[in-house]
Amino acid sequence: MNIKTTLISSFFVLFLQPLLFGQVPLNVTMKTEIKEATVFLQGAQVFRSGATTIEAGKSSIVMKSLSPHLDDKSIQVKGEGDFTILSVNRKFNYLNELSKDKQIDSLTGRIDILEKKLSNQAARLEVLKEKQSVLDQNKELKGNTNSLQQLKQAIEFYDKELTAIKSEELKIYLERELLEQEKQKLQSQVNSVKKQKDFPSSEIVIQVESVKKVQANFTISYFVQNAGWYPKYDVKVTDVESPVNISYKASVYQNTGVDWDNVRLKFSNTEPNKGNLVPKLEPWLLNFNRNTHFRQKIMDENFSNNIGDVYGIVTDEETGEPLPGANVMVKSSNIGTTTDLSGRYSLTLPQNAQQLVISFIGMETKELPINSPQINVWLRPDVQQLSEVVVTGYGYSASQSSREVKLRGVSSLKKAETITTRTIENQKSVEFEVEEPYTIKTNWEALTVDLKDINVEAIYEYYAVPKLDKNAFLMARIINWEQFNLLEGEANLFFEGGYVGRTILDANILSDTLDISLGRDKSIMINREKVDEFTKRRFIGSNQTENVGFNITVRNKKSQAVKLILFDQVPVSANSNIEVIATDISGGKLEDKTGEISWELKLAPQKQQELKLQYEVKYPKNEQLILE
Repeated sequence: MNIKTTLISSFFVLFLQPLLFGQVPLNVTMKTEIKEATVFLQGAQVFRSGATTIEAGKSSIVMKSLSPHLDDKSIQVKGEGDFTILSVNRKFNYLNELSKDKQIDSLTGRIDILEKKLSNQAARLEVLKEKQSVLDQNKELKGNTNSLQQLKQAIEFYDKELTAIKSEELKIYLERELLEQEKQKLQSQVNSVKKQKDFPSSEIVIQVESVKKVQANFTISYFVQNAGWYPKYDVKVTDVESPVNISYKASVYQNTGVDWDNVRLKFSNTEPNKGNLVPKLEPWLLNFNRNTHFRQKIMDENFSNNIGDVYGIVTDEETGEPLPGANVMVKSSNIGTTTDLSGRYSLTLPQNAQQLVISFIGMETKELPINSPQINVWLRPDVQQLSEVVVTGYGYSASQSSREVKLRGVSSLKKAETITTRTIENQKSVEFEVEEPYTIKTNWEALTVDLKDINVEAIYEYYAVPKLDKNAFLMARIINWEQFNLLEGEANLFFEGGYVGRTILDANILSDTLDISLGRDKSIMINREKVDEFTKRRFIGSNQTENVGFNITVRNKKSQAVKLILFDQVPVSANSNIEVIATDISGGKLEDKTGEISWELKLAPQKQQELKLQYEVKYPKNEQLILE
């Protein structure tokens, strides 16, 4: 066979190959943009849109540079046009990591600019130092000074020049301090981005078929990890005669690997990550050692009962560097926060909080008991998670899941109404739809979004337990609060125009009345004193009787009348040989089983009221009791 025959044969094989073995699909890269995101308490549903031209025959539509943390089982594709969607696949592209390098280059570029400014300022300080040195060398006046006027002029010149030098030096030092702080923040961001650099980007490949060349519009949605929101509140009360103003906010974060630019947001109270199967009880096998273990567990868990706030720093166990953007949550609650650029966090705890859950992308999640107000956390790299994205070769690595989807024709989405925020109540969830689009960068830095403002009437009552705390605590009681769709979350408290602290808005209660603690009010003064003349001991036969008495004084320094519910107690006998009698409780209500006494007081402005608490305890004279 000659060379010419070989070339002709090869040409016909290449030409006829698509006809013999089927048409080779045409690959088309389609650019998509994130238009909307439904943010759950943990995770988010992302909605992308894109358009392209489909040629006749089979084509592969490829969407690139997507989040590596998307759930391929959640991918949904809607197509608009005269074509058929054959299949949808998710792939990893190890040669196209997301924009981490661009982020690092941008941050290091800004650091370089700051360093140049610092260098210029350092050089200027050297010039000023030399200038002052010249002045110092010539400040000694020689004996040829001819007149007092010349002496005065020389002193004025030296004073003016030295003042100018010192003023400029001070200005430069202050500017350098600000520049160093900004440089440190940028360097922390660089370190945070570098820790996430090993994750490849995702791609979604849509196989389509068309009988002719058509224009196609696509809407793609998928669930993505490493995003979420926390409910936050500002609770403001002007005075005890005004309604409560509740500013409902969402503290939203995302570190999905892709920026959300100008995206419409919805906030949902659902948790897709939690299982949907009804739990099943297993046999409870009781053995003798179980009781001891159970008591120890109760003791360990109750250790946190008196801790109101917790704070600390989250660091990398290997490098010791702080981890900005780490997620810190109270287990089994909506209470959480993210660490700042220094890796620090602060959190107000709900009642019965037992454990913190700390997570960071690329790190092992850690659960720690709340046994101290300060909890510092060291996280180690998640070897298993990182190994899943190790580069093992070039090109693509297809995921295991693929689904066949066939669509033809047009699909449309209902547009939101043109209002700032609206609440959508579904069968099993509530959504807050925000009209204004937001930009949220992929850096774990939380952004606060206003959801709605609520003005609601409340019943204001003061509560006090002077035996434990001599302050009165203001409580706002809101009836029928369920209509506002509130969730458990941290609340900043403002009373009479000032910030008074933080509290937990507990929306998990089963009552139709929501109690919001507004903190201490120094305008209500309470004093509890033991009265010596009431305290005495008598011996009668084989028993002894001991009397104890207190005076409680309450004063209202406010210009409005207030309602105060005051609590105290008498001891409760736990032995048949001990007898307790409340002899004088000034009309208070005594709960026999608990020994708790309550008084409901109405205090006029600038008035005070006195209460007496006296009780008698009878017990064997050869025994001892501790009675206040």
